[in-house]
Amino acid sequence: MDYVPHTAEDQRAMMKTVGIQSLEELFADIPTRYRLRRLLELPPAQSEAEVFDLMKGMGDENVLPRITLMGAGSYHHYIPAVVGHVISRSEFYTAYTPYQAEISQGILQAIYEYQTMVAKLTGMQVANASMYDGASAMAEAAVLSAKILNRGKIVVVKSVHPEYRQVVKTYAWANGYEVVETGYGKSGQLDVEALRAAIDENTAAVLIQSPNFFGVIEDPGAVEKLVHDKGAYLVCGFTEATSLGILKPPGVAGADFVVGEGQSFGNPMNFGGPYLGIFASTGQFLRKIPGRLAGATVDKEKQRGFVLTLQTREQHIRREKATSNICSNEALCALAAGVYLACLGKNLKRLAELNIQKARYMRERLLTLKGWEPAFQGPVYNEFVLRCPDPGRVNENLQSAGILGGYEVGRHFPELKDGLLFCATEMLKKDDIDDVVSILA
Repeated sequence: MDYVPHTAEDQRAMMKTVGIQSLEELFADIPTRYRLRRLLELPPAQSEAEVFDLMKGMGDENVLPRITLMGAGSYHHYIPAVVGHVISRSEFYTAYTPYQAEISQGILQAIYEYQTMVAKLTGMQVANASMYDGASAMAEAAVLSAKILNRGKIVVVKSVHPEYRQVVKTYAWANGYEVVETGYGKSGQLDVEALRAAIDENTAAVLIQSPNFFGVIEDPGAVEKLVHDKGAYLVCGFTEATSLGILKPPGVAGADFVVGEGQSFGNPMNFGGPYLGIFASTGQFLRKIPGRLAGATVDKEKQRGFVLTLQTREQHIRREKATSNICSNEALCALAAGVYLACLGKNLKRLAELNIQKARYMRERLLTLKGWEPAFQGPVYNEFVLRCPDPGRVNENLQSAGILGGYEVGRHFPELKDGLLFCATEMLKKDDIDDVVSILA
């Protein structure tokens, strides 16, 4: 029989309860021009073989670069074979979260170990069981700070990834909070004095990123006292997770929340997702942070076991008291990150060193080109911005040689319209970099 969710009588009773006369009123916030008022124009049904040929033909149109020089929030790292082997096991192979969770001891243990490694890397006491991506993790930390402190202002530095800033603004708009942006200096690092002027008694959180969007390393410790003296929380973000292998943990520098993108840990570049949101905090926010936390315990026979310790989400007992509407976690992506980190262990530091060395060599080689100069002088990790005569033509020349070029930062920063953001990971060989420079020369 057909599945009918509600009878006409059910619908009338529900509309009366919420105070509307028609179902159309439920969509009043969506402008009429964006509503579909006809059936989708789909082709006739096809056989499985025909659909396979159709999808294969579409897939064959993808052109993968032989060399990747772009980062800007998504990074080309080597993924050990063990990552794919483990996450493809049938017990794990879903991006969704476990229900009847305590039966799923394997995934709970994996989440617990993932949380432990994230807490250690970030220098924090608590890490949740992952979020959608780095941008939503930062936005959740900002809104949570405002809710806890009952303040209405969020300050974010412009050197934070522009897409992260946009997501923060969307979350803030939905909750009625004000977002104030402050600038950056000639070094590419945040402007401390501008930040000082922006923070007041109504500021709930200050959002910074290190390495920031320009690849420049910030010093959270330099602004920690400034933020905390006003009673606000310091949220330190990142997009390039491998930097945690060598930089001082933000938690050690005084951050209250550490948030960012975990894609670099065993997750491939994939048209923007699915990616992995990392969220960690000090212990005082244990019962406030969004999502869920897995914990270790013992059963009645004193055997070690794992449980979902906290679930501060609207689907469970907290309902309207929930701190977030996050309804799931990126379990498969978090598992990949956990396997990746367990595989690398302390070699994560060596990996980070390789990224620094490759970036330094590529930067020095590109600066030998006529008309090229650095946009900033601050210390960088594996990304950097260079000014060049014609960014668009540079990328066209590289693309014709099968190379994905730099990110044109002028899209978001008009003052850097001649700037290209380049990234060098361990995947680049010396010959690759020399090849790029010879093409551009």
